[in-house]
Amino acid sequence: MDKLDRYDLRILQELQNNAQLSNQDLAERIGLSASPCSRRVKALEDGGYILKHVALLDRKKLGLTLTAYVLIGMDRHTPERFENFQTQICQWPEVLECSLVTGMDADYQLKVIVPDMDHYQKFLLEKLTRVEGVTSVRSSFVLNHVQLSTALPLSHLST
Repeated sequence: MDKLDRYDLRILQELQNNAQLSNQDLAERIGLSASPCSRRVKALEDGGYILKHVALLDRKKLGLTLTAYVLIGMDRHTPERFENFQTQICQWPEVLECSLVTGMDADYQLKVIVPDMDHYQKFLLEKLTRVEGVTSVRSSFVLNHVQLSTALPLSHLST
């Protein structure tokens, strides 16, 4: 798929809002019949536009009340050092996001979600600071989530 048309964009938007829509419901919402809609969804999946379908869970109901943004500084900027760090970070379920960053006094930014400060301290001392090459850790804690979304903006693709 080289170019997304208005139907493809509507499909992506609708599935971002509710990935559980039946094909029939999705087709009705975007103004297509079921068969062409199903073919388009399959093409979007095959084309890599839709990576996977997930369920969004309520973190508070699951007792995950502490969100931290963590800046990590590394001692050396070598591919081996970065690869080792990234391999370890990707194994920890507390880390929802890990980004290699620039423009600040850090090499990585993590988004970490845990039940409380005790769990964060354990994560910090038993995992994060034990990674070879980590020289600094600066944590900021979320007081209130003003805007939480998983939906990507698609308006720049409008045809």
